Amino acid sequence: MKFSRFTLSAALAIGLGVSAQTATSEELSVATFLPPQHHTNTGMFTWFAEEIEKRSGGTLTMKLYPAGQLGAGPVQQYKRAVEGVADITFGVSGYTPALFPKTMLAILPGTAENADQSTRAIWNIYEEHLADEYEDVKVLAVGTVAGNLFAATRDVSTLGGMKGAKIVPFAAMTTPIIEALGAVPVQMPVTEMYTGLSTGTIDATTASYNNITQPWNFWDVSTYIVENVPTTFAVTYAVMNKERYMSLSDEHRAIIDEVAGLPMSLELAKSFDGADEVSKKLISEATGKNYEWIVVSDEERAKMDAAVAEGLEAIFSDYEGRGISNVREIYEALNR
Repeated sequence: MKFSRFTLSAALAIGLGVSAQTATSEELSVATFLPPQHHTNTGMFTWFAEEIEKRSGGTLTMKLYPAGQLGAGPVQQYKRAVEGVADITFGVSGYTPALFPKTMLAILPGTAENADQSTRAIWNIYEEHLADEYEDVKVLAVGTVAGNLFAATRDVSTLGGMKGAKIVPFAAMTTPIIEALGAVPVQMPVTEMYTGLSTGTIDATTASYNNITQPWNFWDVSTYIVENVPTTFAVTYAVMNKERYMSLSDEHRAIIDEVAGLPMSLELAKSFDGADEVSKKLISEATGKNYEWIVVSDEERAKMDAAVAEGLEAIFSDYEGRGISNVREIYEALNR
């Protein structure tokens, strides 16, 4: 069979065109309000960057814009992804709870005790109950951080001690639980809690182990650290602009699909649980600290759990009043 010069030239051009298309490099911008050294950046997003670069042979990469470089503050992070201010954003669901009412149920105390357990529970029910809350974006990760301590300037290890105490909950939606415990809920961002504890504006705040040590250093302004309290969670996410996702080549979209969902969410949970483990070691080795570490007794924990159940009923009733009739079904599925 003979090929004309035209046929050979056309075949070469087509071949080069396909090659060029396959090798087209794409860089994804990632916006986060957290500082560059935060463990979500050094953990989850570092993992994500390495995975997409390795799987794409270097043709798909990401660039991190930390500390609000693409927009100050955490409240608008989801909107920034939807509008394409950044290709990918990291945010906290609790800052825009109206967008994620069903996802917010993962905040409530239940069977989970750490980020890994809670994150797996979310993904066990994601497709059936939660996916419709994220239709405007491509979801990369949804995961949690556990709040399982009280950092306090008064002893809140008993219901009696909690009575009247000004306590910052992990999320505003848990206000009925704080009230059922006999305390007074005070809303305050984590950036102000150190000062709040030191000045007496608050008596206690819900905390994770990594809040106690650097960079938040609650251990410097707390008289008591209280363990074995009902665990609540903050739900966080990494989402991608849907149009940007669809603009990628089939190869690059397939790579995103491979790492998104449970794999990346577990890396997110790992970053939070890992930070807690580092902090636990620092706490065990610390000297010269003036706080008292208290583990709530089984008897007092049972009383707290009963109060939590009362608070949950108030939350469920509120949901049902807003038209989310299957709220109990979702909560039970999360805690199966």
